[in-house]
Amino acid sequence: MNRYPYTNGHLLVAPRAHKADLEELLPEEKIDLVDQTTEAVRLLKRAVSAQGFNIGINIGRCAGAGVPGHLHQHVVPRWAGDVNFMSVVGEVQVVPEAISQMYTELLRVREEMGKP
Repeated sequence: MNRYPYTNGHLLVAPRAHKADLEELLPEEKIDLVDQTTEAVRLLKRAVSAQGFNIGINIGRCAGAGVPGHLHQHVVPRWAGDVNFMSVVGEVQVVPEAISQMYTELLRVREEMGKP
């Protein structure tokens, strides 16, 4: 889970190998990244009834990558009408649920889905 989420359920998906760039990933690591992302989307659809997603990777500090040498993909759930003035004008983010509560809920739904 993202420590500084854009919205409830904002997940990070990382390759199992610690690599800095997509070009460093082996073919099977790329497939695993896509498989993990697909699982995150499936989980968030059930857990928070997400209606859409923003999925992306920041590569390099100037692109917003916060930890050098650590490739990860953002999976941000979205809902119709979820844009609000706080994030656009106030440059702040409003997350109405504690990360710990969301984590517990995602674990519950994942277990319900038959995933370890």
